[in-house]
Amino acid sequence: MTSSEWGRVDDIGTVYVRTATGEERVVGQYPEGTPEEALAFYADRFTALETEVHLLDQRVRSGVLSPEEATERVKTVRASLVEASAVGDLASLTARLDSLGPVLAQQRSARKAEKAQRNAEAKKAKEDLVEVAEKVAAGNDWRHGSTRLRDLLEQWKALPRIDRPSDDALWKRFSAARSAYGKRRKQHFAEQDEKRGGAQVVKERLVVEAESLATSTEWGPTSGRYRDLMRDWKAAGPAPKSVDDALWKRFRGAQDQFFGARDAANAELDQEYAANAVVKDELIAQAEALLPVKDAEAAKRAFRDIADKWDEAGKVPRDRVQELEGRIRKVEQAIRSVEDEKWKRSDPEKSARADDMVAKLEAAIAGVEADLEKARTAGDDKRAKRLEDDLASRQAFLDMARRAAADYSG
Repeated sequence: MTSSEWGRVDDIGTVYVRTATGEERVVGQYPEGTPEEALAFYADRFTALETEVHLLDQRVRSGVLSPEEATERVKTVRASLVEASAVGDLASLTARLDSLGPVLAQQRSARKAEKAQRNAEAKKAKEDLVEVAEKVAAGNDWRHGSTRLRDLLEQWKALPRIDRPSDDALWKRFSAARSAYGKRRKQHFAEQDEKRGGAQVVKERLVVEAESLATSTEWGPTSGRYRDLMRDWKAAGPAPKSVDDALWKRFRGAQDQFFGARDAANAELDQEYAANAVVKDELIAQAEALLPVKDAEAAKRAFRDIADKWDEAGKVPRDRVQELEGRIRKVEQAIRSVEDEKWKRSDPEKSARADDMVAKLEAAIAGVEADLEKARTAGDDKRAKRLEDDLASRQAFLDMARRAAADYSG
C-alpha cells in the first residue's frame, strides 16, 4: 500500500482520501498504473480544485461578481467539494469558501446602501422632471412646449425605476401634465384656425375693395381709404399661411398701382408748378425786405400787395410748400405783431386810465405843495421835511404816469 498525508492507494488500486474527521473516503480506482501515479493523478485533481477556489476567492473579494452571483458560485463549488474525487486538504478549501460569507454579507450591505442612494437620486430626478413638466403644461409656449416635453420623456426613460408606489405616482403626474398640455395646445390651435378662417374672409373682402380702388384718380379720398384698409388689414390678424401671402401680394399690388399712379400724376404737377415756385421765391424776397418793420402801415400795404400776387402765383411743388409757406407767414406775423403792439399802446380804455392817473397825481401834488407852503410859513421844519419827501415821491410817480399816457396817446 502507498500513502501520503491526505490519502492512500491499496494493493488493488483503490484510492482513498482522508477527511477532516480522520475517516477515509473512496475517491476512485487506478488499477493500470503504479500507486504513486494513482496518488499523483488524484492530487492533481485537488490542485485543480484548489485553483478554482483561489480564483473564486479573488473574484468575490474584488467585487467582480455581484453578491447574488457570488453566493450561487460558492454554493456550487462547495457542493463539488463534498464528494470530490481528489486527494488533498479538501476541508481547507471548504473553510476558505466559508470565509467568504462575511465578505458577501458586507458587499450585500454596501450594494443595498448604493441601491438606496441610487433610488433616492432617481426619485429626486423624476420629481424634478415632473415639476418641470407641470410648469411647461401650465404655460402657453405652444411652439417649443411639445419639444420640451419630449426631451423630458427621454430623460425619464433614461432614469432607473424606483420603488413601485413612488414610481407609479410620479409617472401619473408626469403623464397627466403631458396630456393636459396636449389638450390645451390642440384647443389653442383649433381656436387659431377658426380665427384665421375669419381673418381670411375679412382680408378677401379688403383685397377686393383695394383692387377696385387701384385705378381711382381721386388722390386724396382714395389715399385716406387705403390707410383705413391697411388699418383693418392689421386688425384682422393672420389668415391661414397657405392663402395669407397670396392675399397680401394682391392687396399690396393694388396699393402700389394706385400710389404709383398718384406719384406720377403729382410729379407732372410738380413740374408744372416749378415756375410758380420761382415767382413765390421772388415775392418772399420782397416780403422779407420789409423786415424789420419801421412803418407798420406802409409795411401792411406792401405786404397786402405781395399777398395778392402770392395767391395769383398758384400752387408750387409739394416739396417746397412747407418751406415757402413758412417764410411768408413769418413776415406776416412780424407785421401783425408790430400792429398789435401799436394797438395796445393806443388802447382807449388804457389811455383813459393813464390820463385819470395823471390828473389824480397832479391834484394830489397841488395839495401837498399847498401844505408845504403853510408849513414853511409857520416855521414847522419837521413837517416841511416830511412833506418835501412826500412831494418828491409823488412827483416821481407823476413822471411815470405821464410817460405811460404819452405811449397810449401816441
